[in-house]
Amino acid sequence: MADDTVRSVALTRTGPATFEATNARGGTLPVTSGGSGSSDFTPVELLLVGVAGCSGIDIDLLTSRLAEPEDFRISASAEKVRDGEGNHLGPVTVTVEVTFPQGERGDAARERLPDAVAKSRDRLCTVSRTVQLPTPVDFEITSG
Repeated sequence: MADDTVRSVALTRTGPATFEATNARGGTLPVTSGGSGSSDFTPVELLLVGVAGCSGIDIDLLTSRLAEPEDFRISASAEKVRDGEGNHLGPVTVTVEVTFPQGERGDAARERLPDAVAKSRDRLCTVSRTVQLPTPVDFEITSG
């Protein structure tokens, strides 16, 4: 039986500073350094997608059962820092913009929104929780 707690992706080099990521379900996504005018996502952008996407899903699941949003946008941004600790992102800001319909159901969803955001930030979103907590990243080398 497979361990349903393990998450993994594999990257295969497709060219200079260009890879194709594959998940366990067979989905693929190009990943690049962002050079040469490529519109493909960079690893830093994918980290921000992970933070925003994870919370967006949480927030949607917690609010849309009350009312279907008319518009739902979520973004994540951070400044890239180069300092004595190496390259990293500064504080990440997630902006949630949701419009619910007028009426009782929309009012209930609007009322639940701050709590949904807090639950995602503080407990539910695996991605932002991993970024917030000290999480070791270990590297293993295998070479042929």
